[in-house]
Amino acid sequence: MTADAPALVWFRQDLRLADNPAFAAAAASKRPIACCYILDDETPGPWRLGGASRWWLHHSLTALTASLEKHGGRLILRRGAAAQVLPQLAAELGASAVYWNRCYEPYAVARDKALKEKLGAAGVEVKSFNGALLHEPWEIKNKTGEPFKVFTPFWRACVASGAARTPIAAPKRLEFAATASPSDALESWALRPSKPNWAKSFETEWRPGEDGARAALKAFLGKQLADYSEARNQLGVYGTSRLSPHLHFGEISPAQIAASIDPDAPGAGKFLSEIGWREFSHQLLFHWPNLPERNWKDQFDAFPWRDDEAGFRAWTRGETGYPVVDAAMRELWVTGYMHNRARMIAASFLIKHLLIDWRRGEAWFWDTLLDADLANNAASWQWVAGSGADASPYFRIFNPITQGQRYDADGAYVRRWLPDLAKLPNEYIHAPWTAPTDLLRTCGVKLGETYPHPIVDHAEARAGALAAFATI
Repeated sequence: MTADAPALVWFRQDLRLADNPAFAAAAASKRPIACCYILDDETPGPWRLGGASRWWLHHSLTALTASLEKHGGRLILRRGAAAQVLPQLAAELGASAVYWNRCYEPYAVARDKALKEKLGAAGVEVKSFNGALLHEPWEIKNKTGEPFKVFTPFWRACVASGAARTPIAAPKRLEFAATASPSDALESWALRPSKPNWAKSFETEWRPGEDGARAALKAFLGKQLADYSEARNQLGVYGTSRLSPHLHFGEISPAQIAASIDPDAPGAGKFLSEIGWREFSHQLLFHWPNLPERNWKDQFDAFPWRDDEAGFRAWTRGETGYPVVDAAMRELWVTGYMHNRARMIAASFLIKHLLIDWRRGEAWFWDTLLDADLANNAASWQWVAGSGADASPYFRIFNPITQGQRYDADGAYVRRWLPDLAKLPNEYIHAPWTAPTDLLRTCGVKLGETYPHPIVDHAEARAGALAAFATI
């Protein structure tokens, strides 16, 4: 390698310049830097990026490209299996080193291990870093040296460890490699949908990119954090941070978020524990790599799931006849996001009212959520199903009527996403089939026409779910 051989920075789920350990280390190496992103649709198997995530990726890469160009750099885009593309690009550039931040999905761990060996054999130095978590998945262990299986003691140990890394400032001086290596045109990847453009409404809801992430954090800290402990469950208000897509794509790091918050401030403890759930989910995925496909508790392998295509279709379309469930599914379709309380309600309905395998819901969320994260998605669906670590007990079956009444008492959430029910008074908004016929007519609601009848009876569905759980 020549003295001016570049250091290649491989961007992945870390699409930012600040607090990017790999990028900072490459800049500090005094080598000229080359930057790349590889769209690897081959390695992940069934977990290639979903449709909503691809929309976000397009805009996030656009933002990252602009940031690099502002500093005189460029982002090389390549498509293909990273195990082949990255070594080819390193050889093409004459790179002496490759830097990346670690990913923890099982396919990524295996791929990266093989890449380190392949690049090392070619004389290319490889350095990897933690840019995605407060703690590495192998760092926090229980008293017997095993990974935690229950969230609360896990997070307590994380807090007590005091070992979360300190955010790194973006490098002030950058020297980029002069290279004419070809790059794919981002538009050629066709990450954004067309014919139809079902993501059009995303544009008014979201601002992908590092600057958008910073703005979202600033807004949350200024407006929502103080009331977070209570407001986070209220469906009709913006009480959550909406940082999850930014976190998943690495436009902001959990270390940056934690460093921005006074842990003693009102709402801070509860919000940071939600960051902790993300940490816990990644620890579970790292130690139990089959988490997205297999029941964490083996006894659930014998659960009598139902093959109910009509029920699944009604659930995906927001046509179950239960307003809070339907509002949640329509919020997802329009915005690429769903309120966390609504996620639990919708997931519980699919699993425990319809007895449809949690993996079908997991796959639907993977394709439709902008913040689709393999660890969070799998751990959360298994939590609701009762099949996962530290899971919700099997007998906890959310009543969609009372959940709506409790967390959307004024009906604002339902009215926003189900305008056909907007004129119903609060007394009936979460159970329109109980409203008097004359009132329904006055409010313009025709059950079975403008809004469906419930596809299952709650009491019967609850009894059926308990009977199914009793079999295992």
